[in-house]
Amino acid sequence: MSNLYNRISKKELKKKMLFNKEPRFVVSFYKYFLIKNTKEFRDEIYKNFYEYNVLGRVYVANEGINAQISIPVKFYFLVKNLLYNFTPELNDLFINKSLNHDSQAFSVLSIKIKKNIVNDGITNPLFNSKNVGIYIKSKQVNTMLNDRKTIFIDMRNSYEYQIGHFPNAIEIKSQTFREQLKKVIQIMDYAKNKNIVMYCTGGIRCEKASAWMHFNGFKYVYHLKGGILGYVHDAKKNGLPILFEGSNFVFDNRMIEKISDKIISFCKQCAKPSDRYVNCSFDLCHLLFIQCENCAIDFKNCCSLKCMHDV
Repeated sequence: MSNLYNRISKKELKKKMLFNKEPRFVVSFYKYFLIKNTKEFRDEIYKNFYEYNVLGRVYVANEGINAQISIPVKFYFLVKNLLYNFTPELNDLFINKSLNHDSQAFSVLSIKIKKNIVNDGITNPLFNSKNVGIYIKSKQVNTMLNDRKTIFIDMRNSYEYQIGHFPNAIEIKSQTFREQLKKVIQIMDYAKNKNIVMYCTGGIRCEKASAWMHFNGFKYVYHLKGGILGYVHDAKKNGLPILFEGSNFVFDNRMIEKISDKIISFCKQCAKPSDRYVNCSFDLCHLLFIQCENCAIDFKNCCSLKCMHDV
């Protein structure tokens, strides 16, 4: 196969996606391990994913792989076994299934080589990303949520935190992960000897953040196995209450996944409860914001009267 990149326009692929109702599983996975030849690794992954009509976003770097993809249901176990056998480092790969599946989550397969699989901004050569915190699952998470001495830290962006989080979890206000890593050390300096639980969507950010906390002198650091997604699946599997409140933001066409019926965020325009994220229809703005269905009609899917009049 000579074509190792998509050659079809995104517009055409999106149209194809809208008409294709083939059932798919939406999954995510990551693994920190050394990849010496990133181009060779990337190209082999692309060839295999293309063969099984996998769509989505994959980052490959010397430090590992990070993927959010959708797989045709009929090929799911083939792709799963392919990954387990692709290289010895992936034979114990933790694959996170989404809470709900949508054939329209992704319209294109994009596999890119990056400097890091998550942009952390860490430059200190002494930092050891493998010195991570202790993994915990739903039972221990629920116990620690009821312990006033334990601090939960949300390692997601502010717009993710806004629509859903664990009760009393600390928001490290930021728009990027690298910005968060700088802030969390300063904000949490008082808690170097306290129990700290870090979480994110699927585990990739909080795993690295836990190693960063260790590197900066924090002693008792935990993080959720599989992130929020792993927590919800494990709680359901074991018949435990799900204590996460609100919805989970996802980086694909779905925008959100419902976790609880509770809505903790509000429409930007009318201030009524809503967790419906949209991008402003005015192309020069394209702001990501929360808008209820009524305001979407009144403002023509725009974030303001100005944008509405400029569309």
